[in-house]
Amino acid sequence: MAIFKGSGVAIVTPMQDNGNVNYEKLGEMLEEQIAGGTDAIIICGTTGEASTLSHEEHLETIRYAVEKVAKRIPVIAGTGSNCTETAVYLSKEAEKYGADGLLQVTPYYNKATQKGLIRHFTAVAEAVNIPIILYNVPSRTGCNILPETVAYLVEHVRNIVGIKEASGNISQVAKLMSLVGDKIELYSGNDDQIVPLLSLGGNGVISVLANVAPRQTHDIVASFLEGDVQKSCRLQLEAIDLIDALFCEVNPIPVKTALNLMGKEVGPLRGPMCEMEEEHVERLRKAMKNYDIL
Repeated sequence: MAIFKGSGVAIVTPMQDNGNVNYEKLGEMLEEQIAGGTDAIIICGTTGEASTLSHEEHLETIRYAVEKVAKRIPVIAGTGSNCTETAVYLSKEAEKYGADGLLQVTPYYNKATQKGLIRHFTAVAEAVNIPIILYNVPSRTGCNILPETVAYLVEHVRNIVGIKEASGNISQVAKLMSLVGDKIELYSGNDDQIVPLLSLGGNGVISVLANVAPRQTHDIVASFLEGDVQKSCRLQLEAIDLIDALFCEVNPIPVKTALNLMGKEVGPLRGPMCEMEEEHVERLRKAMKNYDIL
């Protein structure tokens, strides 16, 4: 059984003006996501600025989300690292807190070989008992996990059950699904490719868009899974301009800016992320108005 089907939000981590994690605001956001139809919470991922959180903040944010959501929908914790030992540590702690699954990014900067990736992911998976979703985002990590490597891991490691595919390479995803079929849970990691990946056998999306449009993102996936492909395609295309604006600067700069424009008061970004260029803010504001969320 899939960890979730539908729209999982890669939720931002709200900050106070002094840069501390704003847990009260995070609680409000989690409630809004659940009320908006979001099917899973992905906490401390790229969008959640996990790379700038201390280990203590990282784990406290996971613990808070798990307790706040209280099993109403799955909580998947981002616990990946470019250090295998660190990824194991964070993963074991997240499991103790009650996370329903883990998101494991390919090790960044180190640029592991495919053999190294197999060893890394196997070590993390064997340290825990909860299911793991691999996260392939070579544009950010400099490391691409090949379809054959995913197939090997799914075949040989019992709790590696899914992949968030953000390579943008539809041909690679097609090759992956030809190798593993229904043995893996496929999630789109790109909001502009939800429908294409669903058409290849996907279960849903792990979404940035869902931060600002939870119901709409849920409906793109739900419509497809219910058999209304035409509606799903229409909803996907209606969101394209906003999606483009949400990625006109590096994530999560635009989505945090969007949430603040909506009055959500999610606070500043942590360095080296900085405020959005004004011309891009205007582009984002226009797209949000056209999408009727501002």
